[in-house]
Amino acid sequence: MKVSSLIILFVLLVGIFFSIGYCTRKRPAKVTKKSSMKDKKNTDNKKSETSLETASTNSTPSDSVLPFKVQQMTYDRVQLAYRKKLAIVKGLLKQQDINTLDIELFIRAVKLEREVEVWARQKGMKPFKLVRTYKFCESSGELGPKRKDGDKQIPEGFYHINRFNPVSKFHLSLGLNYPNRSDKVLGDTTGLGGDIFLHGDCVTVGCIPITDNNIRELYVFAVEAKAHGQKKIPVNIFPARLDNAGFNKLKEQYKAQEDLVEFWASLKKGYEYFENTKELPTIIFAKSGKYIVKTK
Repeated sequence: MKVSSLIILFVLLVGIFFSIGYCTRKRPAKVTKKSSMKDKKNTDNKKSETSLETASTNSTPSDSVLPFKVQQMTYDRVQLAYRKKLAIVKGLLKQQDINTLDIELFIRAVKLEREVEVWARQKGMKPFKLVRTYKFCESSGELGPKRKDGDKQIPEGFYHINRFNPVSKFHLSLGLNYPNRSDKVLGDTTGLGGDIFLHGDCVTVGCIPITDNNIRELYVFAVEAKAHGQKKIPVNIFPARLDNAGFNKLKEQYKAQEDLVEFWASLKKGYEYFENTKELPTIIFAKSGKYIVKTK
């Protein structure tokens, strides 16, 4: 009996051992492989969707992701300007011993004489040289700064170009940062107006038109300066040539308007500094709105 009992017990233990082994063994490799392939497929789909999204974005880039000059050259009017004026621009620069388009630009306008001057220099070099003068094609308002919306005045003061418009109503246009900090203090706070441009055509209610032909040339100058790294292209607008003779004439003619003469006196310091050095002064805006010309 003992031997039989031991044999039966042995058989039972072996059966239990194999049952436990079967229940606890790993799932077949096929099941695991199938699950892994499914996860990989989902991951690949996500990657593909991301790639397509990126490809779609890259295939239709916005203007903001294009280099400045490349973006400008997508417009027909800018292409036309370059076809007609690039060789002329290069020639004008060469006449002043500037044998490169790697330039810095400065624009000065004088209202009484109705002239827009283009000054340039090779980047990092001194001094600025006069390379071109354009005539106002038309003018509006009187001498004196722009102080409110609708006064038809051309601003006076120290500005810079802040917009390039290749689809302007007036062919091409370069926008000024009017109103600047001085205008916002000294002007009509209920409405200063805006959208002051150097542009083509021959009409104006406060802008400076210089004809389609001339704005093409000026636009090429400005695009090249910005494309070569000039962040701000200064634009100074004066009531007249503010040398001593010119200022004295204004002072006599407008002697009853002391505030206006005082304003022009602050502009005169900037005008004189450039005339004497062919370098641009640093302009500081006082809390009162007045310009403070800091010479180097």
